[in-house]
Amino acid sequence: MIRALGPGSVSSFLKVILDVFYVVLWIFGAVFAAVVLGLLLISFDPQVLPAEIVGHTKILDDGPLAATVRLAGYELSLICVLVIVQRLRRIFGAMTAGDPFHPDNVRRLRVIALVLALLEVNDYAFGAIDHFVLSPHAHASFSLNLTAWFAVLVIVVLAEVFREGARLRRDAELTI
Repeated sequence: MIRALGPGSVSSFLKVILDVFYVVLWIFGAVFAAVVLGLLLISFDPQVLPAEIVGHTKILDDGPLAATVRLAGYELSLICVLVIVQRLRRIFGAMTAGDPFHPDNVRRLRVIALVLALLEVNDYAFGAIDHFVLSPHAHASFSLNLTAWFAVLVIVVLAEVFREGARLRRDAELTI
């Protein structure tokens, strides 16, 4: 029989996967930050790069400054994903310990919902910057991601379920 909570359970397996993913995200984040910094420095003097490299690099098609702004948007998205994964690791850590209704999980779920919403707003904001400032002649495409907003609402409801579970657990502890 598969267990959902405790050591050797599905939640402990998911926590290990999240731990590995968290480290990989940090590595990608560091590489991305170095690339953004390098592009920002190049934007002050584009002649630093040989013409052969600039000609073969699609990311620099609109110029190093445009590439820097786009990569900064991606970096902000990566930071949001890091925060979400870090909070999920802690939630699954509590589940592995056999304590899913730990009061901190309510706050963690609320932060996840807030960061998911921020992630969507980030996409809209950097899409607008890209269209109106960096590439004003490009075709505008705006899409509302209903799935992401639905996920935000679901996580807010789950946070309230966990809050009620934590309250019931606290009441049960006081009854004994």
